[in-house]
Amino acid sequence: MKDSVDLRELLKNWPYDPDNDARLARGDDGREILQVRTPVGIEQYEMEGRPDAARPHGMESALHHYEHRLEEAKTAGKEAEFQLNVRACGELFSEGTLYYFRYVRLFQLKDWARTVRDTARNLRVFDLVHRYAKREEDRQFLEKWRPYIVRIHATAAAMIEVNQTQYGKALRIANEAIEKLEALPEMDDETFAFELDRSLTALRELADQIRKNRPLNELERLEQQLRTAIERQEFERAAELRDRIRDLRRQSTC
Repeated sequence: MKDSVDLRELLKNWPYDPDNDARLARGDDGREILQVRTPVGIEQYEMEGRPDAARPHGMESALHHYEHRLEEAKTAGKEAEFQLNVRACGELFSEGTLYYFRYVRLFQLKDWARTVRDTARNLRVFDLVHRYAKREEDRQFLEKWRPYIVRIHATAAAMIEVNQTQYGKALRIANEAIEKLEALPEMDDETFAFELDRSLTALRELADQIRKNRPLNELERLEQQLRTAIERQEFERAAELRDRIRDLRRQSTC
C-alpha cells in the first residue's frame, strides 16, 4: 500500500491560528511531542534530547560531544590547547537554534520546567563558545542575545516558584538576573543594547508583580495598617501599631 504524502486533511483538522499554534501531543509510541502549526504546515519537536531527534557524533547533542572533548583535554592537562574551530562553532550555533525554537514554544505553553532546562542548556553553549572559540568573531557571536536568554531563563524559573507560592525565592531569582544583566560587559551592538534594555525592563516589572502578589508577613501587614491609620488620623490606633511593630522587630533581632 502506498503511503500518502498529502497533508491536506491533517492541516484541515488543525486550522492555523496564530494565537493558538502550539500543542503537546503523543506520538504513536506514547512519547510526548511538541507540534507547531505554521501557515503552511506543521513542525514537530521531540521533548527530550535534541528537538530533531538527531544524535551527532553518536551523542545526545553536539554540545555533549564538545563538552566531552573539553573534559578529556582537562584530564590530560591540555585545556589550554582546546579550541572550537569554525566548523564546531557553526555546528553549535545551528543546534542551539533548534533548542531556541523549542523553548520559545515551551515558554508560550507555560511549560516552565522544560523552558528552564532548554535555556540553561543554551547558556552552556554561550559560555563554551565565548571561552573556547578560536576566532574572536565566534566568541562574540552569541553574546548579543545573552540578555534575552537570561531573561527567559529567570522568568521561567521564577514562575515555577510563584506557582508553588515561594514568592521570596521567585523575587530572589528575578533580582539576581537583574544584577547579572547589569554586570554584563558593554557591547557596541544595537541588538545587545535593545535586548539588554528590554530584558531589564521585563525583569523589573516581574519583580514588582511578585512583590504585589505575594502575601504580606505579619510585620508588613502591621506596617500597612500603620500607614492607613496615620492617613486617617487615627493616632491612638497608630500608637498601638507602632508598639506592636517595635516588639516584633525586637523579637526578630533576639
